[in-house]
Amino acid sequence: MVSEDSIGIATDLSWPQTPAQAIALQRELAGRVLRVDDIGPVRRVAGVDVGFPGGGQIARAAVAVLSFPDLRPVEQALAELPVAFPYVPGLLSFRELPAVLAALAGLAQPADLLLVDGQGLAHPRRFGIACHLGVLTGLPCIGVAKTRLVGAHDPVPDRRGAWVPLHDRGEVIGAVLRSRVGVTPIYVSVGHRLSLERAVEWVMACTGRYRLPQTTRAAHALASADA
Repeated sequence: MVSEDSIGIATDLSWPQTPAQAIALQRELAGRVLRVDDIGPVRRVAGVDVGFPGGGQIARAAVAVLSFPDLRPVEQALAELPVAFPYVPGLLSFRELPAVLAALAGLAQPADLLLVDGQGLAHPRRFGIACHLGVLTGLPCIGVAKTRLVGAHDPVPDRRGAWVPLHDRGEVIGAVLRSRVGVTPIYVSVGHRLSLERAVEWVMACTGRYRLPQTTRAAHALASADA
């Protein structure tokens, strides 16, 4: 199995106990996010999703690894942990990441790229779960969200692969991507070690005939399946 050391998980960070501590940590760690392309060959791409069975008291993290470029399932890992942080919009990574890190450690070998169900830079403090996971593990990460958390954008052309910038406070924080003609766009943002343009390209490369990437679909099915 993959150890925390082998995927570069930062161990010098204390886990916040309150929302105020979590916000302070987000602001501190946001400067560690790499927004440039720093990614090697990709042969294993993984989707990351978290479900909450049992009335929201348990976090069930799923990592579904697919081969690239053929997107065939090659490995999966699940981890369930009690939720130890309150539900606060903008701080969801503090509820989800302990289980995600445990699931990643259950893989036989690390993935080369993670597509995370959630936001990256498209976050009020530019530190959504995809950024948080990328900084903690050192792995290239992309945020792929179904809904917008913050920002504004122009209409997206109804053409597969078309996208427009997502703006917030004068900054481009993500891309609003039409992954399939005739469906609602998805929100793509940098998590770690990628530029926005390359993040969009990777999301499209992992997307077939559905709105969401195959990685996201596989991880969601695993996270939401009956125990």
